[in-house]
Amino acid sequence: MTLGTTTQAYGEPSYWDNRYTQDPGPFDWYQKYPALSPLLHLYVPLHNRVLVIGCGNAAISEDMANDGFEDIVNIDISSVVIEAMQTKYQDIPALKCILLYVICLIALDEFFPERLVDIQMDVRDMSGFESGSFDAVLDKGTLDSIMCGHNSQDNASKMLEEVGRVLKDNGVYILITYGAPAYRLPTLKKLSLWTIKLHVVEKPMADGNSEQIKWELTNPVSLDESGSSVETALGRTPEVHFIYVCTKDESLQSSSSKQEIEF
Repeated sequence: MTLGTTTQAYGEPSYWDNRYTQDPGPFDWYQKYPALSPLLHLYVPLHNRVLVIGCGNAAISEDMANDGFEDIVNIDISSVVIEAMQTKYQDIPALKCILLYVICLIALDEFFPERLVDIQMDVRDMSGFESGSFDAVLDKGTLDSIMCGHNSQDNASKMLEEVGRVLKDNGVYILITYGAPAYRLPTLKKLSLWTIKLHVVEKPMADGNSEQIKWELTNPVSLDESGSSVETALGRTPEVHFIYVCTKDESLQSSSSKQEIEF
């Protein structure tokens, strides 16, 4: 899938509507499920409720469901891609897509018909979901796209605040991104929402395979305050995607508020 425009358009719904019209997919940003599966199984039990933000027309949620994950809710800003997914899955009884403006919801109603949710929302305002309603949030490129749009820092903060709100305490936000620690850590740490571990996965080659593994996916990379330790471990320009596993810790917010009051 080619870019075809400047990155400034990435944060705009109209860009994605046009893109999914021209390139109906399917297309998985950065990595496909088999490459990420060991890490997801490490942090997310199969029975956990998972929110996938910016689902697009990727196959990852379907692959997760086929691999035993029981409760998946997907949202996207493009109504075009939702309509396409609704058509794609109309003959698959165990996988449903419901069109409601900007939301795509996938549920295995064979196992849990009562968990099919139909709420209209934006990732920066997920007020349709109660606080603490998800065990995990999976983000494969959505924060990246928001940070390429207008008012990027403000919109990124709004999104991350909402991610933190809908997560249960000790829930995990798993961010797959091209953004190195020097660029992503300040944004992630700004809100004092979570503790952070860093994993990396080799970028796929043109034939779909990855280069020789330089770092075991399930083994966290040493991460200091500035992120400079990553360069020591992996080199200056590693051909990897970065995976930040952010575990919500409500005590951090309490400590941050206390420090502000004392100051």
